[in-house]
Amino acid sequence: MIVSRGTVDDISAVLAVDGLILRGGFRFTSQDTAPAGRSGMPARSILLVGQAGAAPWPHFLRWRERQPQAIADPLDTWARGVIGSVAEKFGARAVSPSDRPYLPFQQWAMRAEGLRPSPLGILMHPRYGLWHAYRGALLFEEAIAIPAPEASIHLCDACVDKPCLKSCPVDAYAADGFTHQACLAHVRGADGAPCRSGGCLDRNACPYGSDYRYPADVQAFHMASFAGL
Repeated sequence: MIVSRGTVDDISAVLAVDGLILRGGFRFTSQDTAPAGRSGMPARSILLVGQAGAAPWPHFLRWRERQPQAIADPLDTWARGVIGSVAEKFGARAVSPSDRPYLPFQQWAMRAEGLRPSPLGILMHPRYGLWHAYRGALLFEEAIAIPAPEASIHLCDACVDKPCLKSCPVDAYAADGFTHQACLAHVRGADGAPCRSGGCLDRNACPYGSDYRYPADVQAFHMASFAGL
């Protein structure tokens, strides 16, 4: 059975109600170790679900107002619920980046959209810059006709100054990779107030995708989650 283009359009329309979008997809091949689909058989196709900018934020906040104050990982819980209901409607299995054992979401995303990582590790999108995210995926046991991603320039290759590597007070993104503990200690400390209130200084220094930059309150939410505050 082929899941039609019309069905994919229907999925997009349902996701849009909550500010989410499809982020490409692909068919698994015989060379892949495909995850299980809804019935437990290996999935044949995957559609990535995510966001561009902070479009889901108002929808999430309205949901959050109806939840217990102490709910754990509220954004992840909200996204699981939304994507899970879409999976139920269209006969798919929903998976999340926070599932254990971890699934290769970054590799899936690069394959689905033809993206490459920025120096910060976040995938650089030719339109959204660093201001996008993947919230889950839909796994189908049927084949889906999905066009290959269009070739696009990797914006980091065109960026000479690399301001994303020069703005962090503790040089959290060093040549050897992300120094998690240094970043965490800074964000939690007295000097980390700008990061707590407005987000990662390195990420905000990137000149690309500024139209999609998360508002300060959204960045503060994510920073508080990262720092356990």
